[in-house]
Amino acid sequence: MENWQFWLAAGALVIAVAASLLRAMSRATGDVAPAASYDLQVYRDQLAEVERDLSRGTIAPEEAARLRTEISRRLLDADRQTRGTAPAPARTARTAALVLTLPVLAASWLLYDRLGTPGYPDLPLSERLAMSDEMRANRPPQAEMEAKAPKPDAAPVDPAFAKLMDELRAAMKSRPDDRQGLELLAANEARLGNLSASREAMEKLIAVKGKDATAEDHAALGEVMVMAAGGLVSAEAEAAFGTALTLDATNPTARYYYGLMAAQVGRFDRTFELWRPLLDGPADAPWMAPVRAQIEDVAMRAGINFTLPPAAGKGPDAEAVAAAGEMSATDRQSMIEGMVAQLGDRLATEGGPVEDWAKLITSLGVLNRKDEAQKIYTEALAKFEGRPSEQGFLKEAALNAGLTP
Repeated sequence: MENWQFWLAAGALVIAVAASLLRAMSRATGDVAPAASYDLQVYRDQLAEVERDLSRGTIAPEEAARLRTEISRRLLDADRQTRGTAPAPARTARTAALVLTLPVLAASWLLYDRLGTPGYPDLPLSERLAMSDEMRANRPPQAEMEAKAPKPDAAPVDPAFAKLMDELRAAMKSRPDDRQGLELLAANEARLGNLSASREAMEKLIAVKGKDATAEDHAALGEVMVMAAGGLVSAEAEAAFGTALTLDATNPTARYYYGLMAAQVGRFDRTFELWRPLLDGPADAPWMAPVRAQIEDVAMRAGINFTLPPAAGKGPDAEAVAAAGEMSATDRQSMIEGMVAQLGDRLATEGGPVEDWAKLITSLGVLNRKDEAQKIYTEALAKFEGRPSEQGFLKEAALNAGLTP
């Protein structure tokens, strides 16, 4: 039997605990004499006291006779009570101790069965690291992951846009080294849900750029690989993120996905190291929500004592928060919708950074205004066309809003 040492030790502990409980409970009830047995001793002492008083002449013989009769009557009553109840406490104590001990032990086993891992062998750190390395080495290749990944639902495509895409694809066949064309092709293929085609365009773009390819270029390639693989990080995607981190160790997209890869192979310690600095980024950054949602669990799995700090970033001041707390649910909802409307109007008239667009998309998703969120997402993609890193932020926001980018 596997892990017999563990089960031997656990069995010995169970027996020791059961014996201790039975002994303690038996003493608590079975070893306590009934009240009538104490009365017997008291009455015997009283008879002896009467005899001593009579011999000393402190009481008359008539009084002594009366006291003997009264005390003897009480003595007989106590003796009858003792004879009728003496055997019961021991039996009752043993039965009660057994009845209470067995459920306690059964509940302990049930708790371990639910919360523990019966049959799971002890794994030294070296074995755990070896298992992680094996998982990492045996990942399917990118092409296999893409083939098995669920395909996103195809969104309706405007005929005019579809025609432009056909022209762009044809143009790229005749001009395969056109950097701007490849950027447009990669962005718009992803926009249409053609993630494999977007990956191929990004790979060609990086090949054309050569040493001029930036950390954002490699991070964007890795990100579209992960999206095409259904959220899994292949060895090819890992290599892309590794190159991005070599060029820029602070690149947030690469840090997030490299940390995701580490979690997928059981290296939660590496995930925590990569994700912890991301918490210091903008509050509305696309990676912030998934990192904040998962990092405490990651820290726990890594054996790290960590408490998630309060969310940073811009927000309403203390007076606004206090006022919102005093509002009714309807008024509070109206206030939130008003703030979202103001942000939408400002972006429509003045534009803004990608973080503001991502915030608007996420807020509309929270308000369950998915159609508007999809429209804003499409508009934002067009505004940041040819900028893979910013579009990556927008895609993360769209996913957080429940959209299918």
